[in-house]
Amino acid sequence: MKKAITCMVAMVVAGAALAGANKAVGLGNKKNIPIISIPIPIFSPTPTPTPTPTPAPAPALAGIAAPSLQGVAKVVSGLSLQNFLQPSWGTGDIPGSMAPDDVGAFRFNCAPSHNAYNDPIVYPGQPGKSHLHTFFGNTLADANSTYSSLRTTGDSTCNNILNRSAYWVPAMMSGAGKVVMPDGLAVYYKRYPVTDVRCTTFATACLPLPRGLRYIFGYNMMDPASTPTDTTKRWWNCDGAGATTGHFATMGDALRGCPTGDRIGVVLVAPDCWNGTQLDSPDHRSHMAYRVQDGQGHAVCPKTHPYIIPEFQLGVWYSTDATSANWYLSSDRMPGMPDSVAGSTAHADWFGAWDDGIVDLWTTNCINKMLSCSGGDLGNGQQLKLLAGYTPTVRTTLADIPAKP
Repeated sequence: MKKAITCMVAMVVAGAALAGANKAVGLGNKKNIPIISIPIPIFSPTPTPTPTPTPAPAPALAGIAAPSLQGVAKVVSGLSLQNFLQPSWGTGDIPGSMAPDDVGAFRFNCAPSHNAYNDPIVYPGQPGKSHLHTFFGNTLADANSTYSSLRTTGDSTCNNILNRSAYWVPAMMSGAGKVVMPDGLAVYYKRYPVTDVRCTTFATACLPLPRGLRYIFGYNMMDPASTPTDTTKRWWNCDGAGATTGHFATMGDALRGCPTGDRIGVVLVAPDCWNGTQLDSPDHRSHMAYRVQDGQGHAVCPKTHPYIIPEFQLGVWYSTDATSANWYLSSDRMPGMPDSVAGSTAHADWFGAWDDGIVDLWTTNCINKMLSCSGGDLGNGQQLKLLAGYTPTVRTTLADIPAKP
């Protein structure tokens, strides 16, 4: 059973890929609004000795075909949308435009859910096979999770149960036999409005998220040499009163300008070009692609991946303390492999399981009307209720390492 231990998280607007120093991807909210209280549930499993992650190669899968550009068939959850919505920010206000930026934005924040040696994308049906992950979103995500199970079971730490998607990252290890729990996860989607001419000149079309899509982005554990090295797709940063901010290549570089009590975070940007034929690929990456330059200064989708879907960015943030120099990611230290520089193997997995009605709302309003939506604001005067069932208390930053199956 989880022990609900929560915290108050100060937020800054998510959106580092957009222009402007004040749009760093962090734990963010609506423009110039009061700070939001984000409860952080921390799970305390039975303590066990520090485990040894398993570097077993991923199984060779054939991938998962997409039946259509909409993905798999709808899975009805039986939930009533109105039970989980409220007037936006208590007033029903419509958010402002993203102009002069040329995309629509939808943002929200997640609390951590649980830690587990599971990865339903890389090792489906094989509990204990992966390195240790920290999960966000669906509270029942495990090695056996499927699109159908995610859609119909579990609560959610991302606003509420209407977003049963699962998000997971390598666990941050304390260096002293504990897991460092994140303050939270900041999620940011952006895309051109569907009527923008670039949807058909830079690609074949702009699409909403296909049902059943899943992928991995960031450091490539299967093929490290293919990992993007530039700090526009993956970087570390610090946020706080005494922070030196920037796009740092390593966690150590970011920590040098991150005083105790400020937040250290890693920001990962997913590719937004989809091949339109697969919901997953054997390497869990190649059905997605980053844009390429067309020789005229335009970032276009490659012909092999002709569909633009909402670009997905996430930032995982941790409050620093006197021991932060000892921290490392579970994927940094794999048996049979040399230790990697702390934080250098940062990556993320995403398995979408949104309620279809909610995806329709934020795509139609926030994305296609080019609005700046934050905190689960749906752009129509409604907002996802925030983490129903949790009450803010004092946050504990360390959790016991869970038992390995």
